[in-house]
Amino acid sequence: MKRFILFIVIVVTFSLSGQYASLESFADETSVPKDKTAFKPGEWLKFRVHYGILNASYATLHLKSDTVDSIPVYHVVGKGKTTGFASIFFKVDDTYESYFDKKDGKPYRFVRKIYEGGYTKDVEINFDHNKEVAVLNDKKNNKQMNFKVEDSVQDLISAFYYLRNNYDFTDLVEGESLKLKVLYDDDGIFNFKLKYLGKEILKTKFGKVECLKFIPLVQSGRVFKEQESLALWVSNDRNKIPIRIKADLVIGAITADLDGFNGLTHQFQIIMD
Repeated sequence: MKRFILFIVIVVTFSLSGQYASLESFADETSVPKDKTAFKPGEWLKFRVHYGILNASYATLHLKSDTVDSIPVYHVVGKGKTTGFASIFFKVDDTYESYFDKKDGKPYRFVRKIYEGGYTKDVEINFDHNKEVAVLNDKKNNKQMNFKVEDSVQDLISAFYYLRNNYDFTDLVEGESLKLKVLYDDDGIFNFKLKYLGKEILKTKFGKVECLKFIPLVQSGRVFKEQESLALWVSNDRNKIPIRIKADLVIGAITADLDGFNGLTHQFQIIMD
């Protein structure tokens, strides 16, 4: 179970990795048609995470307005915690934050503070887009690292929201793998790949929801059973939010379901029988 909450946050973040596009083509927020905008300040998403038969944890994403150096930004706070019986065996308390530009989606700051069964991390990344550099400050180990970045690079959380406004369902081709560049940690920039498998209807606590199904290509052998052990489903509506995440691990399986939401920009689409 080690670091499974981190895994959930990562998956939720990437669940909308549809069609990747350069930030240079991102339209100004004021010019994006209302029916194209997928989110707004006040949006809140909650996910219930199961490990086998255990209701292991909850994860949330909360979007609000803020400023960085007088620049208007969106500020997202993602949290994950173990609950109940599961927390006795493996206590997790993770916080992820991202500050990204309201106009063009560029990330300015990324924060990662985690406690996972005794494993801790306290990292902050600050992006300077004029100098094309990102400075990672590892507060736990008192060290800094510089990374050269391009306009197309996102942090782990900002990528989620950026892509929600930057892909068209009609551009998704079943069976094709899609790519995204992300600066996440001291390992540097990595390429994330995602395969689109088509549409499925899921039964949820809210009713039946039409979804787009994806399989992220992950590293096998360490946590996952094989490279395609992870599957996720995204609502096929204008909100583009994660509905379900399922993963087969080396030991056991994890399922995360959308458990609550608030402040959606568009009506949540339920299929009526």
